[in-house]
Amino acid sequence: SVLTQTPFSEPVTPVQPSSMSYRSCHSLLHSNGNTYLHWVLLKPGQSPQGLIYQIPNRLSGIPDMFSGSGSGTDFTLKISRVESQDAGVYY
Repeated sequence: SVLTQTPFSEPVTPVQPSSMSYRSCHSLLHSNGNTYLHWVLLKPGQSPQGLIYQIPNRLSGIPDMFSGSGSGTDFTLKISRVESQDAGVYY
């Protein structure tokens, strides 16, 4: 299967919004009605941190500045106000 995430890298200004998109060649909507797409943040020297699970649910303790949306094959992670501590690899 083909998975595409854009942008690959994006410089952002603190307190500005940011978003990234993900596209799958196959629908991620399960017959049970759940969409099995999760967003994860990886910071240098740290374990991966789950942000969003089964679009659009935020994991416990994740601030509401992070939101996930989408369905089928197209998904977006939005950060409403980026802070310097949000730097990392999102996937």
